[in-house]
Amino acid sequence: MAAEVDAPGDTQLEIIRGLRGVVHAFYLDKDILEELRKEEATVRAMGNIEVDNQGFNEALKRDSVICIVKDPRFRPPPEPTVVLLSGCGDLLGEEVFPFTAKKYENREDVVWLSDGFVVFPYVKADGGEQFVMPPVSFPELNESNGSYNVISCSPAPTSDLKIKQHYGLVDNPKLASVLVAFNRSPRE
Repeated sequence: MAAEVDAPGDTQLEIIRGLRGVVHAFYLDKDILEELRKEEATVRAMGNIEVDNQGFNEALKRDSVICIVKDPRFRPPPEPTVVLLSGCGDLLGEEVFPFTAKKYENREDVVWLSDGFVVFPYVKADGGEQFVMPPVSFPELNESNGSYNVISCSPAPTSDLKIKQHYGLVDNPKLASVLVAFNRSPRE
């Protein structure tokens, strides 16, 4: 199966394959997408907090889904790929990147859970907290190259492993997956 992963592709696939840090890029078939849909519905974070992968759910509504297997040289996402929300939708925390970290430096009203995530302790939690993985923009694909309603998302680690197993790829902890989904016409 790994041979089809690197088979020549269309415009969108070749654009993605040309990006720095892309090790593999290939279309996901309907079988693995269904398997991933089931897996994503079961994902929980530490403390048994629900994870709502809205980006993945939106990807399923698109004509095509490309999986990128990337190494650390791949560019960071243009906006957070995960946020922590209260049950009533208030922002409790968000992912932070090196290029956005300055806005949180020296602030006493945030708590760093890790180098890449801050929480806002002044926002009241109500017991219905959930991590949300929103759809993220992917500017390299756009209308100029026949790509419409483009989004990207990160699959859960268990889904990442399922993709690698399905396509016969080695599970290397230095490699991660990103999904890019788009329509091939300008419909909504």
